[in-house]
Formats: sequence, structure tokens, C-alpha cells
Amino acid sequence: MDERSSDILSSDGRIVKAESGKADSMLVEPSAEASSQLVSMKSVHRRAPTDIVELAQEVSKANTFVRATTHSKLQQIADQIRFLQSQAQEVLETAVRDSDLHNAKCNCKKRPGTVYHLYRKEDSSTFLSMLSPAEWPTCPHEFLGSYKLEFDMSWTPAEDVDKRAQDMALIDGFLRQKTNLPALTGN
Repeated sequence: MDERSSDILSSDGRIVKAESGKADSMLVEPSAEASSQLVSMKSVHRRAPTDIVELAQEVSKANTFVRATTHSKLQQIADQIRFLQSQAQEVLETAVRDSDLHNAKCNCKKRPGTVYHLYRKEDSSTFLSMLSPAEWPTCPHEFLGSYKLEFDMSWTPAEDVDKRAQDMALIDGFLRQKTNLPALTGN
């Protein structure tokens, strides 16, 4: 049998033989600090029975805030997705319009910066003309709209030309101010 099996630890940190009651060795030096309690009863106190309920309420409240914050962030992302979808739809519609305009028949060389007028013939074919409806003595074709060919080969509806020019001037001014780039040409 193991000799140490009858050893016990005394309150002052010494190993004592159970049969003799004499101290055999010391685990820690006895001191006033070592002989005091290891845990201060002042810093550790008993919890009241309602503390667990309060803790559960705090956890529940925190979970509610997390759900609300998550919902808010996801709502913002959903709004951004809808906005991006509408922008994508607008880009696709513009691409179709621009493609239709580029594919319309034209008996003149298309020059950027020029306004062209789109007409539809009786056979449903479309063509571009430099003549506006006001310049025809009697317009024999259905007028579909006027468009300016931009320098990037995109088309701007005539009613949006002034707005686009203002936007380009604003962008041009910003670029010159921040980067000292030369002015955009052609606008």
C-alpha cells in the first residue's frame, strides 16, 4: 500500500501523517496571507434566486437587438439589390435602344455630336435622318424621336441633351480640379 495514502493536507498547507499527526513536508510557506481564506467572501457573494431570471432577460434582450440589427442590415441590402436591379434594367433598355438606333438605316455618315431623327416607314423599318419633323414639308413617316450621337457612340434622347451636358461639365470640372486632367473633348 502507498505510504502517502494516509497523508492529509492541513489547513496551513502542510502534509501531515494521519497516524502520527506530525508534519512531514510543506507545500507552501505558512504566512498570514496563506492562512487566510483563498477566496474573499466580499468579492464573491451569493446570487439571489431572481438573478437567473434577470440574466435570461438580458440574454433575451440582447438577442432581440441582434435580430433587429440583422433585420435592418438585411433590409438595407434588399433595398440596394432592388436599386441595382432597376439600374441594370435601365442599362439593358438603353443598350437595346442604342442598338436599335445603330441598326436603323441611315443614308449619311453618323458623326458624334450630331442630333439625328428616327422615323418608321409603313413597312415597319426604321431610319435615321438629319431632318427634323419641322423641316419636312409634310412628313410621310412616323416620327419616333430625336437622339444625339455621343462621342462614346451612345445615344441621348433630345430631351435629355441639356441635362447630360450639365452632368458632363460637372464631371469635367471635378476631374480638372482634382487631377489636373485636360478638359473632355467634344462636349
